[in-house]
Amino acid sequence: MCGIAGFFATAANPDLPVAVERMRQALLHRGPDDTGTWIAPGGLAGFAHTRLAILDVSSAGHQPMSIADGRYTITYNGEVFNFAELRRSLGQHGISFRSTSDTEVILRLFEKFGTAGLLQLRGMFALAIWDEHTRTGILARDRMGIKPLFYHLGPDGRLLFASEVRALVASKLVPPEVDAQGVFEYFRSGSVPEPQSLIKGVRAVAPAHYLVVRNGSVESHRYWDLHFPSSTTEAVDAVSLVRESLLDSLRHHFVSDVPVGLFLSGGIDSTALLALSRTFRDDQLQTFSLTFPGFPEDEGGAARRTAAHFHTDHAEYAMTGSDAQGVMNSFLAAADQPSIDGLNTFTVCRLAAQHGTKVVLSGLGGDELFGGYPSFRDVPMLLQWSAMARLSGPLGRAMVHVAARAFSAKAARLNDWLSNPADLDEAYAVFRGIYTRAESAALTSHYTGTAPLATAPAAPPLHDVTVGDAISRLELTRYMRNQLLRDADAMSMAWGIELRVPFLDHRFVEALLTIPATQRLHPKKALLVRAVPEIPEWIAQAPKRGFLLPMEQWMGGEWGQAFADLDRRAVVPAGSWYRRWSVLAFEHWLGRMHTVATESTASEAIASGGNNT
Repeated sequence: MCGIAGFFATAANPDLPVAVERMRQALLHRGPDDTGTWIAPGGLAGFAHTRLAILDVSSAGHQPMSIADGRYTITYNGEVFNFAELRRSLGQHGISFRSTSDTEVILRLFEKFGTAGLLQLRGMFALAIWDEHTRTGILARDRMGIKPLFYHLGPDGRLLFASEVRALVASKLVPPEVDAQGVFEYFRSGSVPEPQSLIKGVRAVAPAHYLVVRNGSVESHRYWDLHFPSSTTEAVDAVSLVRESLLDSLRHHFVSDVPVGLFLSGGIDSTALLALSRTFRDDQLQTFSLTFPGFPEDEGGAARRTAAHFHTDHAEYAMTGSDAQGVMNSFLAAADQPSIDGLNTFTVCRLAAQHGTKVVLSGLGGDELFGGYPSFRDVPMLLQWSAMARLSGPLGRAMVHVAARAFSAKAARLNDWLSNPADLDEAYAVFRGIYTRAESAALTSHYTGTAPLATAPAAPPLHDVTVGDAISRLELTRYMRNQLLRDADAMSMAWGIELRVPFLDHRFVEALLTIPATQRLHPKKALLVRAVPEIPEWIAQAPKRGFLLPMEQWMGGEWGQAFADLDRRAVVPAGSWYRRWSVLAFEHWLGRMHTVATESTASEAIASGGNNT
């Protein structure tokens, strides 16, 4: 796992190598083991790389890496888990290698097959390749969007890219101007939805896409997509398919030249990974978990019992409100862009780092694929309420308001929802939302001085056969992609940890999505439990709770003063903890951007001799 950055330009410019060095320095936290920069002979491309060495930890894996007498050069972040298979296949075509790294395999694959080689990659990646002969740049991102990649296209056709938005801003060639629409969407959902960012002109490369950059033009191409079962799909031997496909994914995700550990909660997903890993690993696996003393929803005891059951080398961290307060600033600083999540990942990654572990597996993705979230139950219920309200007039609407009280803070968004078309997309937004449109617009205007659009750009229509499939798609491409994966990336990188997600292996996803929703999305993740009968009953039979932190308890205790100050200056009454937290996280991020802007202005003033007249 690494940090990458660079540029593709239409003409050589002395500012660009300086920008590459600035971005490299801004990404050093992502790669403590090695670092490097490269500028093309003609000055039309330049790359930076910071390395967390996992495969071929020798200097032979150094990046940026060039082959074919310098024709092709790559900078790459991620892991390709089938690199050994690809290496053997390429070797049969007479291709020789000078390292044992997956980086060289990708580059040799591109040399032979071009962008079609992306279809052969199994793993998580964000990469840039330059072809000096054709003066063409390629940016590509993995299928599920596990690894991030952002870019900015300047008015002169110059394109800058980086693993993090803040690295682009650090280049001094991307103005730190806050994007009002990005802010609006952040307050609506609690994270920044791709392809938007919070900086004007900065966009995310879409998952399962590659960009071709040539002479200042950018073409985007999709190379993969999610395909849910059709209406004619017949039932399959789902239990065997899930088990064998997940075992295959796990074997690939354990490929590493350094030890691999596992984040263990009290839930089904991480326990399933641990249980299956025991079918092909008999060594003592390192597991890590968090516990929250005195918190009724604490899952630490269940994780501890599971670790003992499977004989792991278990480490846990008992986290109090004072502990959380002590890491607050470093946690917020670790976020590339704000969200309402991530503190648990930040803390458990620190625990793994303290024990010398550089690679960990996570159960992220299981809820989205097996229907584990309440959204699979509640979003269809919202659609039913909407239909009832529209058919029954004022009385029906009043009944919906009464029923919606069960949704607690979500009820505040009910009028907002009922005043718009009652489609699945809107119902999902109500379930996952934070602030209403009007509240988000007020917050955006307050912080940016700009009124955003009242509505988001129209989402592409959902054509999935079942409502369950459509919700699964939304969870995978919105909540997971925009919040969980981005937080996981930033927080693991802050501690020099590579976080792997076996449930999001694209071959596992493809296999799973051949199973009809009636089997795959059975309540309580019954299909996964049947596929992994080794899961202990105290995990399999426990009620679904999600991984919860005692945020409200801490806000009323150790964090009281900070949030009391926040409430006093609130533009919109916050109420729930996650609405309050979203404002705090955004203000912290905005303060960092103001610092960057001030430093940039000061640097320009010094460069011009301090003459501002």
